[in-house]
Amino acid sequence: MGEPDRSSEGQSGDVHATIEQAVRSQLGSALGGRRGIIEGAVPTIVFTTVFLITNELRPSLIAGLSLAIVAVLIRVVERSTVQFAINALFGIGIAAVFAVRAASSGGTPEDAARAFFTPGLILNGSYAVVLVLTVLVGWPLVGFLVGSVTGDPTAWHDDQAIVRLCSRLTLVLAAPCIIRLAIQVPLWLDSQIGLLGATKIALGWPLQLAAFGVIGWLLSRDSIPTDDEAEEA
Repeated sequence: MGEPDRSSEGQSGDVHATIEQAVRSQLGSALGGRRGIIEGAVPTIVFTTVFLITNELRPSLIAGLSLAIVAVLIRVVERSTVQFAINALFGIGIAAVFAVRAASSGGTPEDAARAFFTPGLILNGSYAVVLVLTVLVGWPLVGFLVGSVTGDPTAWHDDQAIVRLCSRLTLVLAAPCIIRLAIQVPLWLDSQIGLLGATKIALGWPLQLAAFGVIGWLLSRDSIPTDDEAEEA
């Protein structure tokens, strides 16, 4: 019998020559690729843009929610995974609940719009705390992506080179959250809705994509072999 076709295995993502390749593959899957990124970003961008133009909560919510629903329906018709479209719909739905509750409590349109941004700030704060904390305790979160590839959730922790790499990657993932909080929280406290909306767009996916660019650069060296590759060598 002939040797197995390793090239086809590598293309399917079952075999990775290096830890860096494995992390790139897992991060790509977690983000849902380019389409998943767009589905997650566009509804919130549209809400913010419409509110900045109209200063009205209802049309802003309708525009954002409609786009999120359309994305889900397209996925259903295509019979492709709806995970990332559902995530976007859920996120903007929660923000809409905050905004509607603020409005129904007698708040002004500005109060309601300010409330719309509250879940995003809470989420960024939670992400930042968790990501930085995992680095401080010596178990960077990205390391568990490596574990999901190798089949052992914690074996990566025995290799200090992998721990250092995963610590850097985890801090890069945390950086956009920290930057957003540093800029947006003062605007939120001062009810600067226009600037808050503008910075949400500017510091949203553009900042996230910049972080991914840094991650790509860090992973471009492909220098840490996986256990299987090391054994074959």
